[in-house]
Amino acid sequence: MTDPTRRLRSPHRLVTSRRTLLRGAGLGVLGAAGTSALAACGSEETPSAAGATAGGFGDISVQLSWIKNIEFAGEYFADTKGYYADAGFSKVDLLAGGAAGTTAEAMLLGRRATVGLSSPTLTGPAIVNEEAPLKIIGTTFQKNPFCLVSIEERTPVRTVADLAGKRLGIQTGGNEQIFEGFCGANGVDTSSFTIVPVQYDPSVVETGEVDAFMSYLTNEPILLAGRGLTPVTLGFADNGLPVVGETFTVLQSTIDDQRDMLKAFLKAEVQGWNDAVADPAESARLAVEVYGADQGLELEEQVQEAEAQNLLVVTDDTRANGLFTMTEALVQENVEALALMGTDITAEQLFDLSLLAEVYEENPDLITG
Repeated sequence: MTDPTRRLRSPHRLVTSRRTLLRGAGLGVLGAAGTSALAACGSEETPSAAGATAGGFGDISVQLSWIKNIEFAGEYFADTKGYYADAGFSKVDLLAGGAAGTTAEAMLLGRRATVGLSSPTLTGPAIVNEEAPLKIIGTTFQKNPFCLVSIEERTPVRTVADLAGKRLGIQTGGNEQIFEGFCGANGVDTSSFTIVPVQYDPSVVETGEVDAFMSYLTNEPILLAGRGLTPVTLGFADNGLPVVGETFTVLQSTIDDQRDMLKAFLKAEVQGWNDAVADPAESARLAVEVYGADQGLELEEQVQEAEAQNLLVVTDDTRANGLFTMTEALVQENVEALALMGTDITAEQLFDLSLLAEVYEENPDLITG
């Protein structure tokens, strides 16, 4: 979904200002194309079967949730350093998403991707409402990346109580439902403030058209700071809505039929993300100069986003258990958060973290602490 009203100061702002797929997509994620794909699930080969040989897993494809920016630094390292190749893949095709892109769920159901990077806010409703045979097998972001960003020099919104009387810029679609869940989790009276429908350009908070703007912690606040402003963020993860993000989503049939392939993929991903976390500067270089070279990204901004992103990727729990893992408590918190957003689903319906557990049991050195 392209927004012609964006008022961005330079071309790279257009491609880094965030996401209609995870932020703006409605929860009916499949649509007509996805429904027909679901019907065809039993008859088509999965992409992971392409080019497979006795000694490896052949080619697979990964549907990214957005353009090729810093967000997929771990994938860039896994590719560049040969971790995918070492795991037995002849090629891992990283399919860029974007404003007009198809959801990971639809790509998986249409057998056009082997793995999709998504969110419980999209995968959960697809399972419940569309009977989509999907599972989440790990998550890159341990914390909900959404926030409300405001500006210190104008009208800072630091706490839930500060929402009263404010004009809040919320994007239509999936973001509305996430924000409703945030309000429900905090017992907020939604009549106490005004919602202003906006697009994905944070200029509306800069100009004062709204007092706060729904955004990603790792993106728009950094863009605003780069314009000489002092951003103030009210994070959803720390205020009742701890939904994870950038989840690895696959078909149930892929788990059943190609378990070893998925485990090899997860091992390579962990190796790549261990490197990405340790080296934000090289992560940014790979995004700017190699994988996202056609996106007009700015190196220093991508470094800052990589450093901010690491705070979502690495927690005390991942230091103890390994990247992408989820504790039982975090799983339950996500199930409860989805219920607040209108999706009643069980942990067993949504998650299968057993593959990742086996990867770490077989490769304990991947836990870097």
